[in-house]
Amino acid sequence: MYGLTRGTITLLGAAAAGFLVWLATQVNENTNGGYWSVYGLIAAAGLVMAFSQILGGWTKWGWPRLSLNVFLIAFIPVLVVAGWVIVATQPDPNWFRNHIRGWSNDISIQGLVSDLGQYAAVLGFGVGLVFGFTFDTAGPGVHGPFGRRRRAAAIPAGGAAPPPTEDRPTAREEREAAAENDGRDDRDLERERELDREPARTE
Repeated sequence: MYGLTRGTITLLGAAAAGFLVWLATQVNENTNGGYWSVYGLIAAAGLVMAFSQILGGWTKWGWPRLSLNVFLIAFIPVLVVAGWVIVATQPDPNWFRNHIRGWSNDISIQGLVSDLGQYAAVLGFGVGLVFGFTFDTAGPGVHGPFGRRRRAAAIPAGGAAPPPTEDRPTAREEREAAAENDGRDDRDLERERELDREPARTE
């Protein structure tokens, strides 16, 4: 059942992502507005693929939550690098493109930026995908987007909490207590203790 659910949702996610990529091909990217619409749709396709795995593959049937560590350590660097290239390859000059290209020349990476700019669509898809990876689910005991955990009841309803395992009586102690309640004398108890020690002697 789990594998069937994961396969089905992954297929649906791939279909939705493919539709968004197709939709991007219908937009004219020769202007800055169209250019950003295209790469926004491609990034959304990556996000859909990541969320299909959260819902179908890693899901614990809880609310999605944002992992701050993944967001800061993984997503922010990816966003900066991919965004740098995507901004630099805009079709029309503007303040942002001019400054990014100027800074790229200053630090001698303009050639690298131009090469990567040929695959800006892959970078856009990666931005959406990595952003989706910053989310996970944490089970029904966690609620809200930031994973605030509900506290389990310390004492079950209608009764006292059971004692810790280390505080519970051993089997021999329970037998001795039962013998005392049954009125057996010390000789019977001593005989049972001898039986408990016999396996250790034979070894």
